[in-house]
Amino acid sequence: MKYQIIPVTPYQQNCTLLWCEESNKAALVDPGGDSHLIKQAVAQHGVELEKILVTHAHLDHVGAVGELAAELSLPIEGPHKGDQFWIDMLPQQAQMMNFPPVPGFTPGRWLDGGDTVTVGNQTLEVRHCPGHTPGHVIFYHQGSQLALVGDVLFQGSIGRTDFPQGDYDTLINAIRTQLWPLGDEVAFIPGHGPMSTFGQERQTNAFVADTRFG
Repeated sequence: MKYQIIPVTPYQQNCTLLWCEESNKAALVDPGGDSHLIKQAVAQHGVELEKILVTHAHLDHVGAVGELAAELSLPIEGPHKGDQFWIDMLPQQAQMMNFPPVPGFTPGRWLDGGDTVTVGNQTLEVRHCPGHTPGHVIFYHQGSQLALVGDVLFQGSIGRTDFPQGDYDTLINAIRTQLWPLGDEVAFIPGHGPMSTFGQERQTNAFVADTRFG
């Protein structure tokens, strides 16, 4: 499994182009905007897009989903149904975040914990990790020891929980029960900022370090 991180929008959200080397098939994870940059990366690598994967429905992660799905005839998988209200609120989100209006979308497939998604010949595990949003999911590829965690966890921080239906305790629980069991060596692509590993965050992240929990 190969990937390229494409920072998009003024929020520098990490859209990820993810592809299977065997089949050359690819997915876009959280195309939040700047679709021209995303399409440039796809062309640069010569991969064949087959779907869009969504971790959660905040605008900086989904701003280009509807546009790209329509233009390129791509199915949309994710997030969890709990984020339906965020999708319904896309016009208000655009207004609040000073984005231009964005087209809405309806996932062809809602995801839940225990589901899997495919990219070419590769399979990724889906884990439901609410707290930042109620319908947030993450994607984990065991063969590459790689996780795409959206805004659940960052290098040195965690996702905000002050948005509607966010909850701090729920987020901490999701990190400790859904991410940590995957293994300390797992590298993760966060929704913003640099990559890290679960082991590094368990040692040094002030919000979720093991030392906080005895």
